[in-house]
Amino acid sequence: MALFIITLVRTLVVATALSVFVASPVSAAPVSAAEKRPRGVVELFTSQGCSSCPPADRVLSELVAQGDVIALAYHVDYWDNLGWKDTLGSARNTARQYDYAHTLGRSSVYTPQAVINGRDHINGADRGGINAKVEAFAREGSGLNVALTTRMDADRIRITVGEGQGKANVIVVYYDKLNTVAVKHGENQGKTIDYWNAVRDIQTIAMWDGEAMALDLPSSVMKGHNYDGCTILLQRVKTNGVPGEIIGAATVQDIKG
Repeated sequence: MALFIITLVRTLVVATALSVFVASPVSAAPVSAAEKRPRGVVELFTSQGCSSCPPADRVLSELVAQGDVIALAYHVDYWDNLGWKDTLGSARNTARQYDYAHTLGRSSVYTPQAVINGRDHINGADRGGINAKVEAFAREGSGLNVALTTRMDADRIRITVGEGQGKANVIVVYYDKLNTVAVKHGENQGKTIDYWNAVRDIQTIAMWDGEAMALDLPSSVMKGHNYDGCTILLQRVKTNGVPGEIIGAATVQDIKG
C-alpha cells in the first residue's frame, strides 16, 4: 500500500521526570578510537499495522548491524484502529513524529519515515538514501560534532558531554534491543516480524549550554523498567519547543541485570 499520510494534529504529552541526576563541569577530553562517534542518528517511525513498514524494519536491523550509526525505532499508534494494536506503539512516539513534522515544515506524517540527525527525512526502506544523507551531513559539518561519551559503572551511567556552541537538551531514549512479534490481525496479519531498538521511553534530563559537563544517570532507572539499552541524544530545541538538530549521541547497551 502507499505510504500512509495523515493531517498534522499536535499531540501533547507529559514528560516523565528523571528520579536523580548529578551535573558537574568537566574538562573536555579528546575522543579515542574506542570512543569513535557514530556517523549519525536514524530515527525510524514505523508500525506493526502498516503493510509498507516491514521493509523499513528490515533496513533498521541492517543499520543496527552496520554499526556506524545509531538506529532507533519509534512505533506510532495511529494505525491501531485498523485491526491491530501495535504492541510497541505509544502516544509519546507519535507526538515526537508530529513534532518533527513541525521541525521539517511538513503538514503531515507518514510511515515508514526515517528522520536523519533531526535535520531531514526519507522513506525508511531506502537504506542507500539513508546512508547517503548521513554521509552528506557529516561532509557538510552537520553531523554529530559535539563529543558525547558514556561509561557504565556498577550503579550509574556516567555521561560526558564536550564543549561546543549554543544550547541543547540532553535526552535519554530507552529501548528494547529485539522484539519478535507475531502479528495476528491487520495489514500484516500472519507475519512474524523482528523489531530492533524499539523505543519505550524518552526523558529530558539536563540542558547543555556549550560548556563541557558530566551527568550521572542511575542504572536503577533502566534496570527497574527492564530496558535493554539507552541512547543519549544531544538535541537542539526550536523556539516553539519542537526537536531540532541532533549534534551528539552515544549508546549504552546490555544494562539489564
